[in-house]
Amino acid sequence: MNKTIFVTGIFFGLTAVLLGAFGAHGLENLLDGKAISTFETGVKYQMYHALFLMILGGFNLLVEERKKAVYYLIVAGVICFSFSIYLLSTNELSIFDFKKIALLTPIGGVLLVSGWILLGIRVHKQNQSN
Repeated sequence: MNKTIFVTGIFFGLTAVLLGAFGAHGLENLLDGKAISTFETGVKYQMYHALFLMILGGFNLLVEERKKAVYYLIVAGVICFSFSIYLLSTNELSIFDFKKIALLTPIGGVLLVSGWILLGIRVHKQNQSN
């Protein structure tokens, strides 16, 4: 599981760099400043959580089984939060109205926060039992 967590972090980091470059250079003439700023928010949160996953994958304070739920919450959160932001910020470039999926963004945020909280609880409980 640790390798899966770490590799997922690498994948999210790589795609965040690629999407960040695309947002800065490929979208600059297509979207207004507010839309680009929104796109960059998705990139930032994806990168933060890519690093989070890489640390979690190499983190030996918790047994692998206790990391699984944190991993799933963070992955689902990044997909819902960041990817919905990418689609919403580039909505004017598409014939599909991505505003219909706008509810995914706050759901993704709740999943990310839940992952952080669960990690804190599990580390705290692990320390108490040692």
